[in-house]
Amino acid sequence: MFCQECEKRTATVHLTKIINGEKEVFHLCEQCAGEKGDFGFTAPTPFSIQNLLTGLLSMEPSLGQTPGFQVKVQCENCGLTYAQFGQIGRFGCSSCYSTFKDRLLPVFRRIHGSAQHVGKVPHRTGGIIKVRRDIDVLRRDLQACITREEFEEAARIRDEIRKLETSLDNEGGKSNA
Repeated sequence: MFCQECEKRTATVHLTKIINGEKEVFHLCEQCAGEKGDFGFTAPTPFSIQNLLTGLLSMEPSLGQTPGFQVKVQCENCGLTYAQFGQIGRFGCSSCYSTFKDRLLPVFRRIHGSAQHVGKVPHRTGGIIKVRRDIDVLRRDLQACITREEFEEAARIRDEIRKLETSLDNEGGKSNA
């Protein structure tokens, strides 16, 4: 499909404009869409991880500081500041993770929904990790049941936790032998 304006280039921008119930459809090339200002279309800028990271880091809360006052946090090992990290999008060394931990945890929670890794686990070595995760989930469920005074369900969950902990102890004993 060719551009409706220049009728030379391939239409890559397809817009539907609805005003007062009247629908208009436009098929334009990027150049004509950029020249036609009423669409608010500009050619997309190349995606940059640094720009994304900088945007996320700039949304961080001020960590209980008074407005306008920023503490300059700097890695003792490599000398990288948090502001420099925001600009370049990567750490200078492994110590940066612990240095900037307090500022990174809210960012991780905002991006991933959690500050703890909950992704895939290798099948060969992941059995113990999976059981520990299951126990953690069951402990949270147990606390919720106790809070709601659902003691029979709490007892069932407690027994399941004990069973998993026993299997974990037995598995640990087998691997040590």
